[in-house]
Amino acid sequence: MPDETDAGARHAADSGDAPQAPPAGRSLRDLGKALIRPSASHILLAAVLLVFGIGVGTQITTKTADDPYATARRADLIQLLDTANSETSRLENEIVQLKTTRDKLQSGVDSAKVAQQEAQNRLDNLAILNGTVGATGPGVRVVIYDPNQKVTASTLLDAIEEFRDAGAEVIEINDSIRVVASTWFGSSGGSLVADNVAISVPIVIDVIGDGHALEEAARFRGGLVSQVQQLGGTVSVTQQTNVTITAVRPLPQNQYARPA
Repeated sequence: MPDETDAGARHAADSGDAPQAPPAGRSLRDLGKALIRPSASHILLAAVLLVFGIGVGTQITTKTADDPYATARRADLIQLLDTANSETSRLENEIVQLKTTRDKLQSGVDSAKVAQQEAQNRLDNLAILNGTVGATGPGVRVVIYDPNQKVTASTLLDAIEEFRDAGAEVIEINDSIRVVASTWFGSSGGSLVADNVAISVPIVIDVIGDGHALEEAARFRGGLVSQVQQLGGTVSVTQQTNVTITAVRPLPQNQYARPA
């Protein structure tokens, strides 16, 4: 005999009393109510998404700001790479020379003569760095034409720093000013000065070092050439096989120190 419960269930299914999906219009009304009157869970979810979005945006911005080469052009990156390769090659050669000197000193053969020669080489290098002797070698001649006299001391200082970063060994301005570590730039009476010496125009800068690296340092985007052009001037950069620098600085006299 059939079970009355099963019969009732079949009757309910046949009569269409099973749960039905809510109409589309009702779903839209519910969504509208949720937007107008959000519940606590909706507010919490929105806050979490907002914090997440802010965090991602901040991270992307910070990463871009920390990478100074992110917006650099391909040509600029190639120039940077060439400069780095030149500096690496120079340092590798210096390492080889130092190792050769070390081996000669350790061998015991004419070690006194080698030590004396090395001391003389160091003395000559220090004299060049101090600007107390002239120098000659390959490099570049840079001529800055500034008809509007817009070039500032900061512009010259940036140029000198760029040349030093590119491996400049000796720098001279207008055949009269020897640039050393203590050289400063400023202005007086509307004219540029370096170490209290007036700089006339056009400004001629002679630099001894790797000519290619020095020229790239001047022509790099944002470098000397770009800055002067923005000020209404022009710059010529010429590589030379022999740059002669004759300007020297007097050797300062020590006031207190004496040789031990």
